Amino acid sequence: MSISTAKAASAAAAAPHLAAKRRERWANGRTYISAALIFIWCLLPFYWMIVTAFRDVGYTFDPTPFFTHVTWDNFTTVFSEDLGNHFARNLLNSLLVAGVTTIVALLFGVFAAYALARLEFRFKFLVLGFVLGASMFPGVALVTPLFQLFTNIGWYGTYQALIIPNISFVLPLTVYTLTSFFREMPWELEESARIDGCTQGQAFRKVIMPLAAPAVFTTAILAFIAAWNEFLIASQLSNESTKTVTVAIAYFAGAQPHQEPYTAVMAAGTVVTIPLVILVLVFQRKIVAGLTAGAVK
Repeated sequence: MSISTAKAASAAAAAPHLAAKRRERWANGRTYISAALIFIWCLLPFYWMIVTAFRDVGYTFDPTPFFTHVTWDNFTTVFSEDLGNHFARNLLNSLLVAGVTTIVALLFGVFAAYALARLEFRFKFLVLGFVLGASMFPGVALVTPLFQLFTNIGWYGTYQALIIPNISFVLPLTVYTLTSFFREMPWELEESARIDGCTQGQAFRKVIMPLAAPAVFTTAILAFIAAWNEFLIASQLSNESTKTVTVAIAYFAGAQPHQEPYTAVMAAGTVVTIPLVILVLVFQRKIVAGLTAGAVK
């Protein structure tokens, strides 16, 4: 009788533990299922773009969800100048505009964010409010004034006409993102460097910036993608020599007249997406390295 009672007591004691383990497994299962659904939902359009990019023009609307009638002709059409497309030049234009925009936005954004997060001065929160408000300002309201301004000063169709508005759009995002990161960084790091003999500039350069590398690289990715994908300003202020890829794809010409080149557009979209994927992979390695490299001495 005592043995059966002991077994019953042991089973009763183990029941809550087993129930907790079942709940934990079910919670993990829900997490994995949700992650898989989000992954499929986000990547399905990209997958279909790649499938259509490699599909023969005659089978553009084939509903088969797999690679069928595979051909490289669409990518040849993209880079062929016989149809009036100058896609290679458009890629270089986008790379130049997005690269310069990102560098300038980070150069000014890092110092502005550090000042807003670390320094105390009057109307600091008002300045941060203006920065946030600028990031929410509709770009369509600026098209006509910018077009008139750049036409009057002779900048229409130049690279600076594309880079300067992009900086004004990307810089508020850069400042706001980095300000949040610098605000969370403990003051003791900088104070320790000052006690060790560093000036404020040396402490910023040798201590703060290495620890801020994850935020800087993340912000660089966001800034580059925003500048790379910009269409509204570029469609109004660029000409044939400065046209970016987003504008070029919108006015893409196919192999046949009066025919919408869906497969060629998908091939161009695939080519445009490749630099972004490479950029994210390269910078994410640096982000992980930055997350594990910083520590308080």
